[in-house]
Amino acid sequence: MNAPRIVEANFVKSAQSIADSLSEDMSEVVFLGRSNVGKSSTLNTLTQRKNLAKSSATPGKTQLINFFETRYLYNEASYSVRFVDLPGFGYAKVSKSLKEIWQKNLIEFIEHRVSIRLFIHLRDARHPHAKIDDDVEHYISKFIRPDQKYLTVFTKIDKLNQKERSKLKREFPSAITLSNLKKNGHQQIHYEILKTIFDVGDEKNCVEVNG
Repeated sequence: MNAPRIVEANFVKSAQSIADSLSEDMSEVVFLGRSNVGKSSTLNTLTQRKNLAKSSATPGKTQLINFFETRYLYNEASYSVRFVDLPGFGYAKVSKSLKEIWQKNLIEFIEHRVSIRLFIHLRDARHPHAKIDDDVEHYISKFIRPDQKYLTVFTKIDKLNQKERSKLKREFPSAITLSNLKKNGHQQIHYEILKTIFDVGDEKNCVEVNG
């Protein structure tokens, strides 16, 4: 059995809100997380495209909802899915009025976008109990639909020692731990995407050493 891999990944469009977003004709995986958590690096590593998602040197600078169409190849079958990169939250260097506009647009998108099937919430492994991340998880839990799934992914796992990693896995047993530096954890995310959206594959088949 071959491992799933993305064979095509293309940027399609940026949108400010749900009103000017793409039509909901394809299942979507939403990536959300605090500014500087490593969303761009994660998307680039998952798609094996070095500069697909542009990372900003200034946290919070990316204000738009970015859409990428991807195609998986898995066991000789092809599966198309759309990745959606949401603006990082927790930005401090913008005006209060601008924050309110972003927040309104994001809330509307997250709550009412029918084509979203999987929320991937990226959290910094060095700060596993950050209140802003806990608040986002609680917020999504209040409206998530039966056909949607929420997945916690801890980035920067290579920054932790073995004792800290073990503690993190005990506290968050269903989370995936990820190192973009060492390329660990990405196969598990691929399996989760295919299982959630297409009901194919099984993350238990993943033999990748995680952490």
